[in-house]
Amino acid sequence: MNYISIFDVIGPNMIGPSSSHTAGAVNIALMARQLFHRPVAKAEFTLYGSFAQTGKGHGTDKALLGGVQGFATDDVRIRDSYAIADAAGLNYCFIWDETTKTRHPNTVDILLESPSGEKQTVRGESVGGGKIRIVLINGIEVDFTGEYSTLIVRHGDRPGVVAHMAQVLSHHGVNIAFMRLYRDFKGGTGYTIMESDESIPDYFLEEIQENPLVYEVMLIQA
Repeated sequence: MNYISIFDVIGPNMIGPSSSHTAGAVNIALMARQLFHRPVAKAEFTLYGSFAQTGKGHGTDKALLGGVQGFATDDVRIRDSYAIADAAGLNYCFIWDETTKTRHPNTVDILLESPSGEKQTVRGESVGGGKIRIVLINGIEVDFTGEYSTLIVRHGDRPGVVAHMAQVLSHHGVNIAFMRLYRDFKGGTGYTIMESDESIPDYFLEEIQENPLVYEVMLIQA
């Protein structure tokens, strides 16, 4: 029988001194991968606060690396995520930043890069019990948890774009529980986050992208 420490993932639960450092880390990295929706050739993780100070002992690095490879919190492959990443040719690195202050102590920035050089950065916070919050995408402040089915649209901050999205959703009978707009500056790039307490069908996403000011549409199903 292979030995599994209390810092490893076994069965359907995360075993360890803090689920924030294991299950939460997996969920942040898995969310980053889902938002990227491209093959991942390179992953860079910058850990802050408690993640940086105690993450190695808690297996946070293995959890993050497993998450970007698509492993869920109950996937026993997480304990072998380094070897699996090496075998797959995934380029990865960890930066343990114990000095930079962040809003939450369990914070990580994840930079993903595709084989063709496309990049995306996501900042996530592990807020306890495996629950997470995504607070930055490509440097723009956002705020969502992934607990609801979530539609994330990156677009130009121009009049009529949000109205276009709302019209498409209304036409297809999608009930939005929460809808928020975030932007870097007026007239710049915005992210509209729409959350629903029911599954969001993906067949109309192309309609949203028909607006030339819509750059990218991402869908996370709860």
